[in-house]
Amino acid sequence: MELRHLRYFIAVAEELHFSRAAERLHIAQPPLSQQIQQLETELGVELFDRKTKRQVQLTEAGRVFLREAYQLLVQLEQAIELTRSTGRGERGQLRVGFISSVTYDVLPNILEAFHQQFPEVELILQELTTTEQENALRNHRIQVGFAHLPLEDDSLCWECIQQENLVVALPVIHPLAKQEQIAVRSLADEQFILFPRYLGIGLYDKIIALCQQGNFTPKVAQEAIQMQTIIGLVSAGMGIAIVPSSLQNLQRTGVVYRAIAQATPLVETAIVWQPEAQTPVMRQFLNVVRDVCNISSSRE
Repeated sequence: MELRHLRYFIAVAEELHFSRAAERLHIAQPPLSQQIQQLETELGVELFDRKTKRQVQLTEAGRVFLREAYQLLVQLEQAIELTRSTGRGERGQLRVGFISSVTYDVLPNILEAFHQQFPEVELILQELTTTEQENALRNHRIQVGFAHLPLEDDSLCWECIQQENLVVALPVIHPLAKQEQIAVRSLADEQFILFPRYLGIGLYDKIIALCQQGNFTPKVAQEAIQMQTIIGLVSAGMGIAIVPSSLQNLQRTGVVYRAIAQATPLVETAIVWQPEAQTPVMRQFLNVVRDVCNISSSRE
């Protein structure tokens, strides 16, 4: 049985007239009659009660087969549309890794724009450090990531989506909190809260390089993995922190952010992916990121 047999049968069943059905299908009437007879032979039942050579009525078996044929065609149309939309990247699933700092700036706008354009795509989000994302991309646990540059893995593709300065996070009662700008060298005797270098080498080295501009190496009093934890420890008076400026959107009681008087190294955030693991959904996601972040060129 072929799909055309179903379409031929439905046309005759709806017209109850072989000639009109043939005209509707743009075929000659004799071949149509032969196709219906072949279908009946294959099924082993008569589908039509042929009152005349051309005018017919459905048998009981024919009425049942018509109902099922309608359902089969609907399911086929749904399967075709599902397949096509999946191929266009309009349906499916995408696993996304992200550093915590992007949740305070670019990521919410990207997710909102993508959901509006592709509501049938399921995004599975996982907060990971830059180093963890590189490992997850290599092991295919995530498909794209939002990470700090530079990357250790040269095999990954990336596009820079944001550049920002570093700022100082201070307890609100800290004497330096009264200043609008803070010289780096004035932080030499402070207790720092910092994440371990292996979790984000690029950002860590930029913070250390900034301190070295002030001729000191920071005294690390506490280590924390996530940025929100670092800010929480600042709020508790455990020390100060140098963080990307986007963290200023994380308002925490007891914490103030101050600009640094000297020019700071730029913190670059990129969207990252495995070049050989692109899918239609990933390509659509990359396009949305480029649109939201006004990116016109790529580095692959």
